[in-house]
Amino acid sequence: MTGAPVPPGADCVLMVENTTADGSRIRTDRKLAPGENIVPAGSEARCGATVIPAGARITPPHIAAAAASGYSTLSVYPRPRVAILATGDELVPVDSAPLTHQIRNSNSYSIAAQVLQHGGQPMLFPIVRDDLAVIEAAIEQALGSDLIILSGGVSMGKYDFVEQALLNLRAEFFFTGVLIQPGRPVVFGRLPVDTTHRYFFGLPGNPVSTLVTFALFAAPLLSALSGQPVSAIGPRFAEARLAADFSGKPGLTRFLPAYLESDAGHATVQPIPWQGSGDQTAAARTNCFLVAPQEGGNLTAGDRVSILLLN
Repeated sequence: MTGAPVPPGADCVLMVENTTADGSRIRTDRKLAPGENIVPAGSEARCGATVIPAGARITPPHIAAAAASGYSTLSVYPRPRVAILATGDELVPVDSAPLTHQIRNSNSYSIAAQVLQHGGQPMLFPIVRDDLAVIEAAIEQALGSDLIILSGGVSMGKYDFVEQALLNLRAEFFFTGVLIQPGRPVVFGRLPVDTTHRYFFGLPGNPVSTLVTFALFAAPLLSALSGQPVSAIGPRFAEARLAADFSGKPGLTRFLPAYLESDAGHATVQPIPWQGSGDQTAAARTNCFLVAPQEGGNLTAGDRVSILLLN
């Protein structure tokens, strides 16, 4: 029987599939070697061995290994609580009918979905209007979370008050802008809270920019807050063959909506036509981003290219 202990005196196991019944006896033409079809005691894990390393994100195989080892409970890091604040006078709730100068607040929900996907607990705040004092008050209310993500208000527009509000709250900025497109205005830093700090991201308001900057910057920080080891933290990149010719612009590293298809031996990526970083329809068809290098230039179908994975 599979999994049963080996009887005393036996040094190998003959599989029943390799036998023929002959009355009360069996016959086989299979030659067996000592130890065949036997898993020696301790070969999977020895006493005291680490079965699930510290910092691992618990998956079904981990649950099975813990149960097999007699653990009905495990000590884990709590899910990081992520405050999500979408800013902008043009935003209305999802269940509202927008006027011609308004749009529905989609970013709060896309960010929340990404937070859940990466192990966090999203905390959705009401829409924050483009008013310096209102933004400051909203950020102060969010300081009880483990991470604050703001959407919109970080560009150079007349009503982009997020950076000023953060400065007024004594923020320390680690960077304000990156050489990518979309997502160039993204900011990252921390705010003082009692004797510690609260980290924050200010993501651009355009939906595709939000997807890119979350995958590049916020997702790795969530992994760190979840207790994952350094080796497991970072954006997830892969390589694939380009499905069609492509011409890249020089100047910035560009992350372009794309669709990845793969089987056992091949992975191909197809750029998706889009109308800029506000194109929700293109974003809905995207499962990765084609990374167009900073130097630009022409790429030919079949070339190996880098892609940014979203999950």
